[in-house]
Amino acid sequence: MRVAEVVEETPDIRTLRLVRADDRPFTINYPAGAHVDVTGPTGVLRQYSLCSPPEDPSSVLIAVKREPGSRGGSSALHEVQAGDRLHIGKPRNLLGVAEDADRHLLVAGGIGITPLLSLAYELHSRDEEFVLLYFARSEAEAAFVDLLRHRAEFRHRVGLHLGVHRGDQPAVLAAAAVGLTARSHVYTCGPTGFMDQVTAALAPVVGAAHVHTENFVAAEVDTSADTAFTVELDTGEVFEVPADRSILSVLEEGGVDVFKSCEEGVCGSCVSAVLEGVPDHRDNCLTEADRAGEMALCVSRAKTDRLVIELS
Repeated sequence: MRVAEVVEETPDIRTLRLVRADDRPFTINYPAGAHVDVTGPTGVLRQYSLCSPPEDPSSVLIAVKREPGSRGGSSALHEVQAGDRLHIGKPRNLLGVAEDADRHLLVAGGIGITPLLSLAYELHSRDEEFVLLYFARSEAEAAFVDLLRHRAEFRHRVGLHLGVHRGDQPAVLAAAAVGLTARSHVYTCGPTGFMDQVTAALAPVVGAAHVHTENFVAAEVDTSADTAFTVELDTGEVFEVPADRSILSVLEEGGVDVFKSCEEGVCGSCVSAVLEGVPDHRDNCLTEADRAGEMALCVSRAKTDRLVIELS
């Protein structure tokens, strides 16, 4: 990909508009809410949501927040300029538009606006009923404010809540819940505590299965009580997973090719089917419904002595 345009949204957030290096249009349609692997100039791979209209074949847009203590991912992309080249992977989706909803509520916190922006484009193109709430510490720290205020498809459907303290946010969410039903769906992305608050406020209204979250960071897990277990592939190969190793690392050491990316249970690359046994889920990418038959091999473990899995 070639960087066609760089826009400094805030002092710490910039958007990169990417086009194909050969200037041809994109031939792969991606679903709203999708993300891609981006390999920057330092060779560090990170995942970023696509926040442009999904039906636009000319380019894709990602927003990059410079994170404190960056290990070369976000900081390197803040040095990229127009004309530079980047490598991106194929779009993957963990946060899609529900097909049977009577209305949709999108709730973004900070940089969490990125996947929800593409959902908003998609919902507008379908002429579906939706509202987008955007919380940020201040206007100076909020991305896409001008677009959300002035673009025709958004301006009457967006509530900007800038500088609203975390303790005051439940009141805003309660007001937004008026009119939602058990057929409505909620989509949220932002800091973990923010999403927990959104879920607590709105799951009782629409049902826990109708609250969809997108995580950017892995959850912290206590591993002190981890024990060894056995993993068997549907091909019959058997592997012993020690207490201090992941399923993914053991399979790779055994010569098994497993697709991976973040290795933190966020991106969903290594999610595979569980045929027998009970997983100990530690990911931040699968819904409760998904967890009934799938697991993320990079972080999750087993509650039983043996798992049988089928690689995706």
